[in-house]
Order: sequence, then structure tokens, then C-alpha cells
Amino acid sequence: MNVTSNMTGNVWKVVVNNNDEVKTGEDVVILESMKMEIPISVEVDGIVDEIIVNEGDFVNEGDVILKLK
Repeated sequence: MNVTSNMTGNVWKVVVNNNDEVKTGEDVVILESMKMEIPISVEVDGIVDEIIVNEGDFVNEGDVILKLK
């Protein structure tokens, strides 16, 4: 399953690592937009398979930021 950005912004912090187990509602990435920090959380339980973004990257709404297995 792909986890996507719900807005445009810079990746401020990636708070998970590959193979981490995540639960529904858990934050995985923090975006920064207009000097606000916006957490991106997962909608289903899973294991982080691949992190697509790096801290400092710019993402658009709908961009895939990580993949769960």
C-alpha cells in the first residue's frame, strides 16, 4: 500500500525506518508548509517496506512518500 502526501510541502522529518511496524493513525512523516508542521499518518496497519522521500525533499499533494507491506 502506498502512503501519499495530503498536501504540498517540504519533508521536515521522516519518523520511521524500513521494516518498522506501524499502526493505523501513526505518524510516519512530518511535512513543513508555511512554517507549520503537518504530520502524515498511515491509514492501515503495516510494515514500512520502502521510504521514497528524504528529509528536505519537496512533495506535492498525492505524491507517494512511502510504501507499506
